[in-house]
Amino acid sequence: MAQVSGKLSHWLAFYLCKGLGIKSLIALSQKQPLDELFRLSSLELQQLGLSQSQADNLVNTDWQLVAHYQEQISTLKIKVISYFDSNYPPLLKQIASAPILLFCLGNTELLRSPQIAIVGSRNATPTGLEIAAEFAHQLSSVGMTVTSGMALGIDGAAHKGALAGTGNTIAVLGTGIDIAYPKRHSLLIKQVAERGLLVSEFLPGTAANAANFPRRNRIISGLSLGVLILEAQIKSGSLVTVRYALEQNKEVFAVPGSIKSPLSEASHFLIKQGAKLTENISDILDEVSFFCENSLYSIEQPIADEPDCPVFKSIGYEVTSVDQITQRSQLPVDEVQARLLDLELADKIERVLDGYIRLGGHKHV
Repeated sequence: MAQVSGKLSHWLAFYLCKGLGIKSLIALSQKQPLDELFRLSSLELQQLGLSQSQADNLVNTDWQLVAHYQEQISTLKIKVISYFDSNYPPLLKQIASAPILLFCLGNTELLRSPQIAIVGSRNATPTGLEIAAEFAHQLSSVGMTVTSGMALGIDGAAHKGALAGTGNTIAVLGTGIDIAYPKRHSLLIKQVAERGLLVSEFLPGTAANAANFPRRNRIISGLSLGVLILEAQIKSGSLVTVRYALEQNKEVFAVPGSIKSPLSEASHFLIKQGAKLTENISDILDEVSFFCENSLYSIEQPIADEPDCPVFKSIGYEVTSVDQITQRSQLPVDEVQARLLDLELADKIERVLDGYIRLGGHKHV
């Protein structure tokens, strides 16, 4: 696929175009230079493979809104990297539903560095925080970039551990790049921007929203060679990151804990399922050093075939609640929620106030 260049205004227009996902853009880029699409009529865009709604939305781009975001990006000195940019991280490019744009503050060269993600509980124990910081410090001292999600608890300890020496860290945010969330990490966010890298797929000004954090988690695992989990319960956001890591064919490492602690549930469960029991960084480096030395990144992309997906078939063009979808699909609720996120990222469904609706009129391109 040829590299495609485009003005920031064009990339923001694509980003804001409802229903236009990365798969459509990739297909279009093979037929026409993307920056020329704005000269075409809705009919001409449909002849290239877009649905009528996609084509109409692109033709009717709100250029005033685009200019607003462009000004914000300039004022905040945000670096924007598109999927088609040569600086886009190669590992992330290979996941399903890769972000169209990455909004960055800091050293963007870190995106292409070998990374290990560290995730875990927001309510970690003092011992868990200490272990997370130690692992991060030791990994960063041997040249690994530590990637996490800036949440309270394990995430914050991982970022702090990496910054304790001369190491590198990337924080993937579930808000706009300019939003300090959680507030308690305001100073840490500033330090990461200055000495590491802040990354978000959300526009500047995007506030914290529960739906944004699972989306963030796929980027954390997507950037990394492997994910280390410690102190997490079975039903936690950390397991979402691990699920994505497994789907992306990444290594999963788990630090064991006390059998009496609820925060050991996830690690012990994953170890039983084949995750590597991890006591020190050698356990991690043994698995990923080959990839680092040889730059061999072979990542699979398991993508559900939407027409045969029971969750997709359970959603109509009317509002369908999660309870209805679970009942119709006869699948466990956690699996239903995971598939809903995948379908939403693929622009097959849309989240609304009381559930989800199927998006109609889309052609596969």
